[in-house]
Amino acid sequence: MRPNPPPPDVTTSGAATPTAGGSTSAGLRAGREPPGLPARGHGHGIRVRAGRGQVDVDWDPVPGAAGYLVHRADGDGPYRVVDHRGGDLLAVPGPPYADTTVEPGRRVRYAVRPVLDPDRPGDGPLGPGSAPVTARDGGDAVVGVTVDAARPVGPVPRPWRDMVGSEHLSLLLYTDRVGGEEMGAGLAAALGRVRRELSVERVRAHGILGDDLGVYQEVDGRAVHDFTGVDAVLDALAPTGLRPVLELSFVPRALARDPSREVTAAGVSSPPRDWDRWAALVGGLIRHLRARVGDAELRRWAVEVWNEPDLDCFWTGTREDYLRMYDVTARAVREACPGLPVGGPATAATRWIEPFLDHVDASGAPLDFLSTHVYGSPPLDLRPALERHGRAGTPLLWTEWGPSPTHFAPVNDSVLSAAFVATGMQEAAGRVAALACWVASDHFEELGRPPALLHGGFGLLSVGNLAKPRFWALWMLEQLAPVQLAARLDGDGAGTLVRAWPSVDPDSGRVAVVLWNGTLDQGVLGRPDQRRRLSRTVRLRIDGLPAAGYELRHRRLDERTSNLAATARRLGVDGWPTEEQWAGLRAADTLAGAGPPVTVAPDGGCLRLPLTLPLPSLALVELTPR
Repeated sequence: MRPNPPPPDVTTSGAATPTAGGSTSAGLRAGREPPGLPARGHGHGIRVRAGRGQVDVDWDPVPGAAGYLVHRADGDGPYRVVDHRGGDLLAVPGPPYADTTVEPGRRVRYAVRPVLDPDRPGDGPLGPGSAPVTARDGGDAVVGVTVDAARPVGPVPRPWRDMVGSEHLSLLLYTDRVGGEEMGAGLAAALGRVRRELSVERVRAHGILGDDLGVYQEVDGRAVHDFTGVDAVLDALAPTGLRPVLELSFVPRALARDPSREVTAAGVSSPPRDWDRWAALVGGLIRHLRARVGDAELRRWAVEVWNEPDLDCFWTGTREDYLRMYDVTARAVREACPGLPVGGPATAATRWIEPFLDHVDASGAPLDFLSTHVYGSPPLDLRPALERHGRAGTPLLWTEWGPSPTHFAPVNDSVLSAAFVATGMQEAAGRVAALACWVASDHFEELGRPPALLHGGFGLLSVGNLAKPRFWALWMLEQLAPVQLAARLDGDGAGTLVRAWPSVDPDSGRVAVVLWNGTLDQGVLGRPDQRRRLSRTVRLRIDGLPAAGYELRHRRLDERTSNLAATARRLGVDGWPTEEQWAGLRAADTLAGAGPPVTVAPDGGCLRLPLTLPLPSLALVELTPR
């Protein structure tokens, strides 16, 4: 059955909710208490520090861990996982961590459980508890950020550039209108914008083998392949400048073991009834594309085998059925085009990683990249799992990622989600090949078409191609110069709430620093008093500036500035905008400056800049030599 969406005014959290190409909580879920008390003898060097409105938790990394679950005990009570309401895995890839769910004045202790197997995140040993600490209601709430423009530390990794997610690309052919805009034209405009402004290179083509493209029929018992629909989609995609990552799903009804198991009107979640015919379909598609675009171009694409086979809404077979699906499909791809990258398992919530790697080790099926999904947290570190299987260096593609696995979730439209994106990209930088935001556009129908301009849709861009806060977060990161700089952060919430990503262009001398204040705790959306506690004053100091003068430009994103939702409220938008309101929204579709550019002169190569960063907010500070 097609997954049913929650109504637009409902936020699903902590429940097993089917999602659109998104994921469902797995393993240790929100609100579930882990078994046992702290296990002595497993020291993780845990350290805690109370701040205004939060407790910062730090610990020593555990070799081989993919991530960690932070536990808190209130008073002398039992330890429970800190629930930051991401709706998916609660594990984080590493320290430090800001617990903003704790109430000021409450006496608490912390312990950390390493995640050694991503499929069983609650199985690691729980380390000893920390000393008691009490979250504060007051304090100076100042963070110092010192950047040395003369200390490069390597190139800026940009994991957002490799890929972005999309609804079924067959949507590019739709002429139905939503919000006054043709769906196909709107999706194409969004894909073109992420290519132009975010330098994204590829788009995940969700459900490319669905019946909506008519790729497979049987006539008098004979299999008939027809790729004219796929060609039409690729022709519509080409002007955007994006290359496809072909997600090979779903099974055409005529080939399905159980044709009644419908995912959407476009395909079936059942395994194929004839594996040879499935392999022939996959091989036929790849050979067709090879003849169409040539080897050199096709090898810049990729093939991902299925979508979230660990969820029964997307795969009604067993895990063993999926592993057979992977083997058959990957070998068919390799035979049809030896240089075309193929990978999987494309699971939800980081599941099946170890069993999948065990299987391909034994079967010898090709694996050019490892892919999976997670929501509500930065992606875990899967490099130890690859190393255990002798596959160090295999590219890691997180082909779906975002603040929430739930369509119609308010966080998707919020500034908090922008700070979430910046944190995730920084934590993933240098260890993943792709961290693909799900999805480019609010033109989406797998869980229901948009009912209004702001409806908690998955898109970086709204219907009408307006930038939502997550788009602006990525836009700011894209303005970073080519080389990272060393930075030191100190003070209340330094490196946990407040983060910085500084950079320099060695040729032009341009310095760009992105700063933000955020938390993984989505509960702060409904707690304005807590958001006020978590606001911070930032004292930015940039040393090592060689020029006598610079043009300073400071751009902002916060609840009132550059925020589509705030602009819509100001214009009185209710549901879909009027023509006059559309014009006002488009005029405001820019990342606003905190003021006009000004000329500044460093003092002995040093420049000091005070900033206020409410929670949530982001700032882009640029210095260009004059």
